[in-house]
Amino acid sequence: MKVEDLTIKKIHRGLTEKTFSATELTRAYLGRIKSQDEKISAFLEVCENLALSQAKEVDDLISQGKEISLLSGVPMAVKDNILIRDLKCTASSKILENYQASFDATCIKRLREKKAVFLGKTNLDEFAMGSSTENSAFKITHNPYDLNRVPGGSSGGSAAAVSSGECCSALGSDTGGSIRQPASFCGVVGLKPTYGTVSRYGLIAFASSLDQIGPLTKNVEDSQIVFEAIKGKDPLDSTTVETQSLSHSVTKSLSDLVIGIPKEYFGKGIDKEVKEAIEKIIKKVEGEGARIEEISLPHTKYALSSYYIISTSEASANLARFDGIRYGMSNVKCQMSNLLEGYLKTRGEGFGPEVKRRIMLGTYALSAGYYEAYYLKAQKVRTKILEDFEKAFEKVNVIFAPVSPTVAFKIGEKIEDPLKMYLSDIFTVPVNLAGLPALSLPCSEAKNLPVGLQITGKPFQESEIFTVAEFVEKIVA
Repeated sequence: MKVEDLTIKKIHRGLTEKTFSATELTRAYLGRIKSQDEKISAFLEVCENLALSQAKEVDDLISQGKEISLLSGVPMAVKDNILIRDLKCTASSKILENYQASFDATCIKRLREKKAVFLGKTNLDEFAMGSSTENSAFKITHNPYDLNRVPGGSSGGSAAAVSSGECCSALGSDTGGSIRQPASFCGVVGLKPTYGTVSRYGLIAFASSLDQIGPLTKNVEDSQIVFEAIKGKDPLDSTTVETQSLSHSVTKSLSDLVIGIPKEYFGKGIDKEVKEAIEKIIKKVEGEGARIEEISLPHTKYALSSYYIISTSEASANLARFDGIRYGMSNVKCQMSNLLEGYLKTRGEGFGPEVKRRIMLGTYALSAGYYEAYYLKAQKVRTKILEDFEKAFEKVNVIFAPVSPTVAFKIGEKIEDPLKMYLSDIFTVPVNLAGLPALSLPCSEAKNLPVGLQITGKPFQESEIFTVAEFVEKIVA
């Protein structure tokens, strides 16, 4: 069984036609993880017993002649900042090294209802803070295309697991590009849904107004299947909305399509080969009948600055809960003169350097005398960025742009220079600030490495993005 070639639809057909059982399929994926993951390091924990018990449930349903969903028996991986009951959830941090989740995240609950199979938890940058998965406290994940290169981040483990065929699909989270950028680097499809379409309940928070859970898959069709399963209003997350009446596609063919090309994304800073790869795809799509229109998103140049003020400010508040008292690592039981000393020791030893850096940046931005100068101004810029997109979408259906200015870079190349690392997300953070949906689609190669095309749509118009992405997928196939 060549599991690396299987998609969700192929698995469903194989199970319903009894070509293979869910247990055989799961064992095949577990075998692939054993043979591949020593060099990839995508997984932090493999849950063999859970996966096999879930697979047996599916086999029992099939043997009883009962109908199964498209996701029944489909082996999936889950980023280790999403809670699965009774499994460890570390967020790749020493401070949560032995934390065991006591409940399921809403997206996990919904996947359980569909009888998906959870193979294990994947590696990430600590607390999802990073663009390379080098900030993990436990291991560095390698890009399956070139083991000397990063898989991107922070959902690098999930992207590498899908790319290397260690799972059929995976869940990640995207705060500033953390699904799309690793999807681009690893040559898979990654969707960042509209803010509010997928519940964040059970996701370890980084920046609450930016975080969004989404799928990483082998193709566009699989991405849509997983998205449809996990989306929807959740009473446990007040930011979620019911999207059934909002999401619909109006594009029937490429000739119906007006595609916006933001001039700011093709200027200084983008690798020549990446630029040429994206422009080649745009020309192909234009040749198939789509209308191409240059647009301007003038506040793009302020997006990175605005993002790193807002996200670090929210992180400093969210990560205050990790104090060593309620759960996770604790040094409070040692000889302490006061409780504050216990907090400082726990957090000092438990958090890694990048997490500390962001907590300090955020605390500074929120401190008395600086709140108006930094945080408030960043929120005003955020509004301007959203207005840029709203103005552009008056003229175009979707926006095409690169996902990243470069292909996957070498391990160690940027880790000592935070600013260089932050620039990896320069094309993805505006989408998070505006709360829009965007998809990374593998479309070409540069320097023999994958290049992702970023397709951004109007709020709650994921179905339009999927339709357009499927058109492009056929063109580049």
